[in-house]
Amino acid sequence: MEKHDHTFHHNQTFTLESGETLPGFQLKYTTLGKLNHERSNIVWVCHALTGSSDFTDWWGELFREGSTFDPQHYFIICANMLGGCYGSTGPLSLNASTGKPFFHSFPTLTNRDTVKAFDLLRQELKIEKVHTLLGGSLGGQQVLEWAIQQPAVFEHIIPMACNAVHSPWGIAFNEAQRMAIEADPTWKENDQRAGSEGLKAARAIGMISYRHYETFNQTQAEKSNDKLDDFRAATYQRYQGDKLVNRFNAFSYWTLSKMMDSNNVGRNRVSVKDALATIKAKALVIAIDSDILYPPVEQKFLAEYIPNAQLKEITSLYGHDGFLVEFDQLDTILKQFYQQKKFSTVLS
Repeated sequence: MEKHDHTFHHNQTFTLESGETLPGFQLKYTTLGKLNHERSNIVWVCHALTGSSDFTDWWGELFREGSTFDPQHYFIICANMLGGCYGSTGPLSLNASTGKPFFHSFPTLTNRDTVKAFDLLRQELKIEKVHTLLGGSLGGQQVLEWAIQQPAVFEHIIPMACNAVHSPWGIAFNEAQRMAIEADPTWKENDQRAGSEGLKAARAIGMISYRHYETFNQTQAEKSNDKLDDFRAATYQRYQGDKLVNRFNAFSYWTLSKMMDSNNVGRNRVSVKDALATIKAKALVIAIDSDILYPPVEQKFLAEYIPNAQLKEITSLYGHDGFLVEFDQLDTILKQFYQQKKFSTVLS
């Protein structure tokens, strides 16, 4: 089954939740599979903080032959969110108003802005119903927001390792990472590599929140008792920083971490609980038992206030990153969900 990349262009002024505007935008999106005659087999994926629209690159096992969302039977779509750096409009994009990259002048984005952009793409593609909307972490926040904004569109939603309101704990982790970027003397420059050394440190901070105490104990423990320096955990952190800076940039990291911080489905609505109560989709909320960034108590809250939601928990050594690692558990949970709901995963 062939995968295809596309670009959606919105050529009108786009007003953001903050009141700021973008002079239009573009979204890079990837599709896999084929629409059925009834157009009832659409699965929409929302990626996490540093993800791209190419869901087969970071979640490929979930969309292979024999999996819950086998592309022989489903049409899968994922768009790179606004503010990213994988083909959608972000801080390194040219500002049509100035002819120069935005850099530090890129406006503040929220999940509501990203979801609003996604929905314009949905309308452009003439998609009236989405069988399943799923995503984890920042992508899971967007799943919730979109299901609140457009309750009639989604039949099923699967928010994973996410929350209705980003916690002070999560904001503190993100601010520490932004402080690392700010400490890089190049950060003030209008250059695509600005803040790169700071981004390495930011990613190292982030990894501590994405994993767990036992993750490092079991994967980075020393194999001898004679070391004085160059510990495995230290080199691992540096490796993760180098790895990210080769595929991402500090501007997008800054923008999207701020987007995560501002997540609050109750903002300018009656309340968080009332907002969740408007969701009409059948919901499967997935938690990870070792997640310290989005602990299971946050998913329990979602399942309690989304009408008729189910809650399932993944057991993982890998903390928050478990939703990207524990494919077998995740696929089993998904198959059980659809079997319980008496929905066939084989659509004609």
